[in-house]
Amino acid sequence: MRVLAAMSGGVDSSVAAARAVDAGHDVVGVHLALSAQPGTLRTGTRGCCTKEDAADARRVADIIDIPFYVWDFADEFSAAVVDDFVAEYAAGRTPNPCLRCNEKIKFTALLDRACALGFDAVCTGHYARLAGGVLRRAVDVGKDQSYVLAGLTADQLAHALFPVGDTPKAGIRAEATRRGLAVADKPDSHDICFIPSGDTRAFLAQRLGSRPGELVDEQTGEVLGSHHGVHGFTIGQRRGLGLQHPAPDGRPRFVVALEPVTGTVRVGSAQHLDVRVVEAERPVWPNGVPDGPIECIAQVRAHGGCASAVAEAVHNGVLVQLRQPLRGVAPGQAVAFYRPDPGGDIVLGSATITTTR
Repeated sequence: MRVLAAMSGGVDSSVAAARAVDAGHDVVGVHLALSAQPGTLRTGTRGCCTKEDAADARRVADIIDIPFYVWDFADEFSAAVVDDFVAEYAAGRTPNPCLRCNEKIKFTALLDRACALGFDAVCTGHYARLAGGVLRRAVDVGKDQSYVLAGLTADQLAHALFPVGDTPKAGIRAEATRRGLAVADKPDSHDICFIPSGDTRAFLAQRLGSRPGELVDEQTGEVLGSHHGVHGFTIGQRRGLGLQHPAPDGRPRFVVALEPVTGTVRVGSAQHLDVRVVEAERPVWPNGVPDGPIECIAQVRAHGGCASAVAEAVHNGVLVQLRQPLRGVAPGQAVAFYRPDPGGDIVLGSATITTTR
Protein backbone atom coordinates (compact mmCIF):
# COMPACT_ATOMS: atom_id res chain seq x y z
CA MET A 1 0.00 0.00 0.00
CA ARG A 2 0.94 3.64 -0.39
CA VAL A 3 0.99 4.98 3.15
CA LEU A 4 1.22 8.55 4.39
CA ALA A 5 2.88 8.55 7.80
CA ALA A 6 1.90 11.47 10.03
CA MET A 7 5.14 12.24 11.87
CA SER A 8 4.88 14.56 14.88
CA GLY A 9 8.57 14.31 15.71
CA GLY A 10 7.92 12.10 18.73
CA VAL A 11 9.04 8.55 19.35
CA ASP A 12 5.64 6.91 18.75
CA SER A 13 4.98 8.27 15.26
CA SER A 14 8.64 7.72 14.34
CA VAL A 15 8.52 4.02 15.19
CA ALA A 16 5.09 3.74 13.53
CA ALA A 17 6.55 5.08 10.27
CA ALA A 18 9.53 2.74 10.53
CA ARG A 19 7.26 -0.25 11.10
CA ALA A 20 5.17 0.72 8.08
CA VAL A 21 8.35 0.64 6.00
CA ASP A 22 9.30 -2.75 7.46
CA ALA A 23 5.85 -4.05 6.51
CA GLY A 24 6.68 -3.38 2.86
CA HIS A 25 4.51 -0.32 2.34
CA ASP A 26 5.48 2.59 0.10
CA VAL A 27 5.74 5.22 2.83
CA VAL A 28 5.94 9.01 2.67
CA GLY A 29 6.38 11.03 5.86
CA VAL A 30 4.56 14.27 6.54
CA HIS A 31 4.74 16.67 9.47
CA LEU A 32 1.67 18.82 10.08
CA ALA A 33 2.40 22.49 10.75
CA LEU A 34 -0.56 23.33 12.97
CA SER A 35 0.44 26.82 14.08
CA ALA A 36 1.05 29.92 11.98
CA GLN A 37 3.75 30.94 14.48
CA PRO A 38 5.37 27.78 15.86
CA GLY A 39 7.93 28.24 18.61
CA THR A 40 11.53 27.29 17.98
CA LEU A 41 11.84 25.21 21.14
CA ARG A 42 9.42 23.25 23.28
CA THR A 43 8.87 24.39 26.86
CA GLY A 44 9.89 21.49 29.10
CA THR A 45 7.71 18.55 28.08
CA ARG A 46 4.72 20.68 27.09
CA GLY A 47 3.46 21.39 23.63
CA CYS A 48 4.22 19.86 20.27
CA CYS A 49 4.28 20.78 16.57
CA THR A 50 7.22 23.16 16.99
CA LYS A 51 10.03 23.77 14.51
CA GLU A 52 12.14 21.50 16.69
CA ASP A 53 9.58 18.72 16.25
CA ALA A 54 9.55 19.16 12.47
CA ALA A 55 13.34 18.88 12.42
CA ASP A 56 13.21 15.73 14.57
CA ALA A 57 10.69 14.17 12.20
CA ARG A 58 12.83 15.03 9.18
CA ARG A 59 15.89 13.37 10.76
CA VAL A 60 13.90 10.20 11.41
CA ALA A 61 12.65 10.19 7.81
CA ASP A 62 16.24 10.41 6.60
CA ILE A 63 17.27 7.45 8.78
CA ILE A 64 14.40 5.20 7.65
CA ASP A 65 14.92 6.49 4.09
CA ILE A 66 11.51 7.84 3.15
CA PRO A 67 10.48 11.10 1.44
CA PHE A 68 9.42 13.80 3.88
CA TYR A 69 7.28 16.92 3.62
CA VAL A 70 5.80 19.57 5.91
CA TRP A 71 2.17 20.40 5.18
CA ASP A 72 0.53 23.58 6.42
CA PHE A 73 -2.69 22.77 8.25
CA ALA A 74 -2.63 25.84 10.49
CA ASP A 75 -5.89 27.34 9.19
CA GLU A 76 -7.78 24.05 9.40
CA PHE A 77 -6.46 23.39 12.90
CA SER A 78 -7.32 26.87 14.12
CA ALA A 79 -10.91 26.64 12.86
CA ALA A 80 -11.71 23.01 13.66
CA VAL A 81 -9.84 22.59 16.95
CA VAL A 82 -8.82 25.88 18.59
CA ASP A 83 -11.93 27.91 17.72
CA ASP A 84 -14.13 24.95 18.58
CA PHE A 85 -12.35 24.60 21.94
CA VAL A 86 -12.99 28.23 22.82
CA ALA A 87 -16.62 28.17 21.65
CA GLU A 88 -17.38 25.01 23.61
CA TYR A 89 -16.03 26.45 26.85
CA ALA A 90 -17.94 29.68 26.26
CA ALA A 91 -21.10 27.56 25.97
CA GLY A 92 -20.43 25.84 29.28
CA ARG A 93 -19.24 22.57 27.77
CA THR A 94 -15.97 20.68 28.20
CA PRO A 95 -14.44 19.68 24.84
CA ASN A 96 -11.68 17.20 24.13
CA PRO A 97 -9.33 18.87 21.61
CA CYS A 98 -7.32 15.69 20.95
CA LEU A 99 -10.48 13.89 19.90
CA ARG A 100 -11.49 16.81 17.69
CA CYS A 101 -8.02 16.90 16.10
CA ASN A 102 -8.22 13.22 15.21
CA GLU A 103 -11.73 13.63 13.86
CA LYS A 104 -11.30 16.86 11.89
CA ILE A 105 -7.58 17.09 11.07
CA LYS A 106 -5.80 13.73 10.96
CA PHE A 107 -8.68 11.61 9.70
CA THR A 108 -10.62 14.18 7.69
CA ALA A 109 -8.46 16.99 6.31
CA LEU A 110 -5.24 14.95 6.17
CA LEU A 111 -6.90 11.71 5.08
CA ASP A 112 -8.90 13.48 2.38
CA ARG A 113 -5.73 15.02 0.95
CA ALA A 114 -3.90 11.70 1.21
CA CYS A 115 -6.62 9.85 -0.69
CA ALA A 116 -6.75 12.59 -3.32
CA LEU A 117 -3.01 12.08 -3.87
CA GLY A 118 -3.41 8.33 -4.27
CA PHE A 119 -2.45 7.11 -0.82
CA ASP A 120 -4.27 4.10 0.60
CA ALA A 121 -3.91 4.85 4.30
CA VAL A 122 -2.70 7.29 6.94
CA CYS A 123 -0.36 5.87 9.56
CA THR A 124 -0.07 7.44 13.03
CA GLY A 125 1.63 6.70 16.34
CA HIS A 126 -1.61 6.34 18.29
CA TYR A 127 -1.74 3.60 20.90
CA ALA A 128 -4.62 1.50 19.61
CA ARG A 129 -5.07 -1.71 17.65
CA LEU A 130 -7.01 -2.11 14.42
CA ALA A 131 -7.84 -5.25 12.47
CA GLY A 132 -10.68 -5.99 10.06
CA GLY A 133 -12.24 -2.61 10.71
CA VAL A 134 -12.46 -3.28 14.46
CA LEU A 135 -10.78 -0.76 16.77
CA ARG A 136 -9.40 -2.09 20.04
CA ARG A 137 -7.55 -0.79 23.07
CA ALA A 138 -3.77 -0.83 22.97
CA VAL A 139 -1.77 -3.52 24.74
CA ASP A 140 -0.34 -0.76 26.95
CA VAL A 141 -3.54 0.21 28.80
CA GLY A 142 -1.81 3.15 30.46
CA LYS A 143 -1.07 4.68 27.04
CA ASP A 144 -4.25 3.54 25.30
CA GLN A 145 -5.73 6.17 22.95
CA SER A 146 -8.73 4.25 21.61
CA TYR A 147 -11.02 6.68 23.47
CA VAL A 148 -9.91 9.65 21.34
CA LEU A 149 -10.20 7.51 18.19
CA ALA A 150 -13.62 6.05 18.99
CA GLY A 151 -15.37 8.72 16.93
CA LEU A 152 -13.80 7.58 13.65
CA THR A 153 -16.17 6.20 11.03
CA ALA A 154 -15.89 2.83 9.32
CA ASP A 155 -14.49 4.52 6.20
CA GLN A 156 -11.87 6.41 8.20
CA LEU A 157 -10.80 3.25 10.02
CA ALA A 158 -10.53 1.46 6.67
CA HIS A 159 -7.83 3.97 5.72
CA ALA A 160 -5.94 4.00 9.03
CA LEU A 161 -2.88 2.20 10.41
CA PHE A 162 -1.84 2.15 14.08
CA PRO A 163 1.41 0.14 14.07
CA VAL A 164 2.50 0.71 17.70
CA GLY A 165 -0.65 -0.37 19.52
CA ASP A 166 0.58 -3.93 20.06
CA THR A 167 3.66 -2.87 22.07
CA PRO A 168 4.13 -1.26 25.50
CA LYS A 169 5.66 2.23 25.49
CA ALA A 170 8.92 0.97 27.00
CA GLY A 171 9.23 -1.42 24.06
CA ILE A 172 8.68 1.40 21.57
CA ARG A 173 11.46 3.45 23.16
CA ALA A 174 13.79 0.43 23.14
CA GLU A 175 13.02 -0.19 19.47
CA ALA A 176 13.71 3.45 18.62
CA THR A 177 17.10 3.10 20.32
CA ARG A 178 17.90 -0.04 18.31
CA ARG A 179 16.97 1.80 15.13
CA GLY A 180 19.30 4.67 16.00
CA LEU A 181 16.51 7.25 16.27
CA ALA A 182 17.52 10.28 18.34
CA VAL A 183 13.93 10.69 19.54
CA ALA A 184 14.10 7.44 21.53
CA ASP A 185 14.29 9.29 24.85
CA LYS A 186 12.36 12.39 23.83
CA PRO A 187 9.81 13.32 26.53
CA ASP A 188 6.13 12.86 25.76
CA SER A 189 4.02 15.92 25.12
CA HIS A 190 1.56 16.80 27.85
CA ASP A 191 -1.45 19.05 28.24
CA ILE A 192 -3.09 20.71 25.25
CA CYS A 193 -0.66 21.20 22.37
CA PHE A 194 -1.83 24.75 21.56
CA ILE A 195 -1.57 25.82 25.23
CA PRO A 196 2.10 25.03 25.95
CA SER A 197 1.94 26.97 29.24
CA GLY A 198 -0.68 24.52 30.51
CA ASP A 199 -2.80 27.43 31.79
CA THR A 200 -6.15 26.78 30.12
CA ARG A 201 -7.98 29.40 32.18
CA ALA A 202 -5.57 32.17 31.10
CA PHE A 203 -5.78 31.03 27.46
CA LEU A 204 -9.57 31.22 27.51
CA ALA A 205 -9.63 34.52 29.40
CA GLN A 206 -7.40 36.07 26.75
CA ARG A 207 -9.90 35.12 24.04
CA LEU A 208 -13.20 35.46 25.86
CA GLY A 209 -12.45 38.26 28.28
CA SER A 210 -14.30 38.74 31.56
CA ARG A 211 -17.87 37.52 31.90
CA PRO A 212 -18.65 37.98 35.61
CA GLY A 213 -21.12 35.76 37.40
CA GLU A 214 -21.94 34.13 40.72
CA LEU A 215 -20.94 30.92 42.46
CA VAL A 216 -24.16 29.49 43.90
CA ASP A 217 -24.66 26.61 46.32
CA GLU A 218 -26.67 23.94 44.50
CA GLN A 219 -28.64 22.88 47.56
CA THR A 220 -29.33 26.14 49.40
CA GLY A 221 -29.17 28.70 46.59
CA GLU A 222 -26.77 30.79 48.67
CA VAL A 223 -24.26 32.94 46.76
CA LEU A 224 -20.81 31.76 47.83
CA GLY A 225 -18.65 33.96 45.62
CA SER A 226 -18.13 35.49 42.20
CA HIS A 227 -16.09 34.67 39.12
CA HIS A 228 -14.92 36.12 35.79
CA GLY A 229 -16.57 33.63 33.45
CA VAL A 230 -18.01 30.11 33.30
CA HIS A 231 -15.27 29.29 30.79
CA GLY A 232 -12.87 29.13 33.73
CA PHE A 233 -14.57 26.06 35.20
CA THR A 234 -15.28 22.41 34.41
CA ILE A 235 -17.69 19.94 35.97
CA GLY A 236 -16.09 18.21 38.94
CA GLN A 237 -13.56 20.98 39.59
CA ARG A 238 -12.68 21.52 43.25
CA ARG A 239 -9.62 23.75 43.34
CA GLY A 240 -9.49 27.39 42.33
CA LEU A 241 -13.20 28.08 42.83
CA GLY A 242 -12.64 31.38 44.59
CA LEU A 243 -15.30 30.82 47.27
CA GLN A 244 -15.51 33.88 49.50
CA HIS A 245 -16.73 31.91 52.52
CA PRO A 246 -17.27 28.24 53.39
CA ALA A 247 -20.41 26.36 52.47
CA PRO A 248 -22.97 26.00 55.29
CA ASP A 249 -21.96 22.40 56.06
CA GLY A 250 -18.24 23.19 55.90
CA ARG A 251 -17.57 20.43 53.37
CA PRO A 252 -15.61 20.81 50.12
CA ARG A 253 -17.53 22.12 47.13
CA PHE A 254 -17.24 21.00 43.51
CA VAL A 255 -18.54 22.50 40.29
CA VAL A 256 -21.75 20.59 39.51
CA ALA A 257 -23.35 22.73 36.77
CA LEU A 258 -22.50 25.63 34.46
CA GLU A 259 -25.10 28.10 33.17
CA PRO A 260 -23.46 30.32 30.55
CA VAL A 261 -26.60 32.38 29.82
CA THR A 262 -26.91 33.63 33.41
CA GLY A 263 -23.21 33.30 34.19
CA THR A 264 -23.97 31.02 37.13
CA VAL A 265 -21.54 28.38 38.35
CA ARG A 266 -23.35 25.95 40.64
CA VAL A 267 -21.30 24.21 43.31
CA GLY A 268 -22.25 21.34 45.58
CA SER A 269 -21.03 18.37 47.58
CA ALA A 270 -19.44 15.32 45.99
CA GLN A 271 -22.79 13.50 45.91
CA HIS A 272 -24.14 16.10 43.46
CA LEU A 273 -21.56 14.90 40.94
CA ASP A 274 -23.02 11.40 40.67
CA VAL A 275 -24.33 10.70 37.17
CA ARG A 276 -26.45 7.68 36.34
CA VAL A 277 -27.93 8.66 32.97
CA VAL A 278 -26.12 10.18 29.99
CA GLU A 279 -27.71 11.55 26.83
CA ALA A 280 -25.45 12.03 23.82
CA GLU A 281 -25.64 13.25 20.22
CA ARG A 282 -23.77 12.73 16.94
CA PRO A 283 -23.17 9.01 17.50
CA VAL A 284 -20.70 7.06 15.41
CA TRP A 285 -21.19 3.30 15.11
CA PRO A 286 -18.40 2.04 12.80
CA ASN A 287 -19.77 -1.50 12.71
CA GLY A 288 -23.45 -0.59 12.38
CA VAL A 289 -26.14 0.95 14.57
CA PRO A 290 -27.14 -1.45 17.36
CA ASP A 291 -30.53 -3.07 17.00
CA GLY A 292 -31.94 -2.26 20.42
CA PRO A 293 -30.24 -1.74 23.79
CA ILE A 294 -26.73 -3.16 24.18
CA GLU A 295 -24.66 -4.06 27.21
CA CYS A 296 -21.36 -2.17 27.15
CA ILE A 297 -18.66 -0.45 29.10
CA ALA A 298 -19.08 3.33 28.87
CA GLN A 299 -15.97 5.49 29.16
CA VAL A 300 -16.22 9.28 29.59
CA ARG A 301 -12.56 10.30 29.92
CA ALA A 302 -9.39 9.43 28.05
CA HIS A 303 -8.08 7.51 31.05
CA GLY A 304 -10.58 6.22 33.57
CA GLY A 305 -14.21 7.13 34.00
CA CYS A 306 -15.54 3.69 33.07
CA ALA A 307 -18.76 1.96 34.12
CA SER A 308 -20.92 -0.94 33.00
CA ALA A 309 -23.89 0.43 31.10
CA VAL A 310 -26.77 -0.14 28.73
CA ALA A 311 -26.66 2.05 25.62
CA GLU A 312 -29.53 2.49 23.19
CA ALA A 313 -29.66 4.37 19.91
CA VAL A 314 -32.64 6.75 20.15
CA HIS A 315 -33.70 9.22 17.45
CA ASN A 316 -30.40 10.84 16.39
CA GLY A 317 -28.61 10.19 19.66
CA VAL A 318 -27.80 7.69 22.38
CA LEU A 319 -29.32 7.09 25.81
CA VAL A 320 -26.88 5.57 28.29
CA GLN A 321 -27.99 4.02 31.58
CA LEU A 322 -24.98 3.59 33.88
CA ARG A 323 -25.02 0.61 36.23
CA GLN A 324 -22.58 2.41 38.53
CA PRO A 325 -22.59 6.19 38.93
CA LEU A 326 -19.73 8.19 37.49
CA ARG A 327 -18.52 11.59 38.67
CA GLY A 328 -17.21 14.58 36.77
CA VAL A 329 -19.18 13.82 33.59
CA ALA A 330 -19.59 17.00 31.57
CA PRO A 331 -21.53 17.99 28.44
CA GLY A 332 -19.12 18.29 25.54
CA GLN A 333 -17.10 15.25 26.55
CA ALA A 334 -17.24 12.09 24.49
CA VAL A 335 -18.69 8.84 25.75
CA ALA A 336 -17.09 5.80 24.14
CA PHE A 337 -18.66 2.35 24.17
CA TYR A 338 -16.67 -0.86 24.53
CA ARG A 339 -17.81 -4.46 24.22
CA PRO A 340 -18.21 -5.91 27.75
CA ASP A 341 -16.04 -8.95 27.06
CA PRO A 342 -13.22 -9.81 29.46
CA GLY A 343 -10.83 -6.89 29.02
CA GLY A 344 -13.47 -4.71 27.40
CA ASP A 345 -11.10 -3.64 24.64
CA ILE A 346 -13.27 -3.62 21.49
CA VAL A 347 -14.70 -0.23 20.55
CA LEU A 348 -18.36 -0.25 19.56
CA GLY A 349 -18.85 3.48 19.01
CA SER A 350 -18.86 6.96 20.46
CA ALA A 351 -21.06 10.02 20.90
CA THR A 352 -20.87 13.55 22.36
CA ILE A 353 -22.50 14.07 25.77
CA THR A 354 -25.28 16.65 25.84
CA THR A 355 -26.95 16.18 29.23
CA THR A 356 -26.49 14.14 32.38
CA ARG A 357 -28.64 13.28 35.37
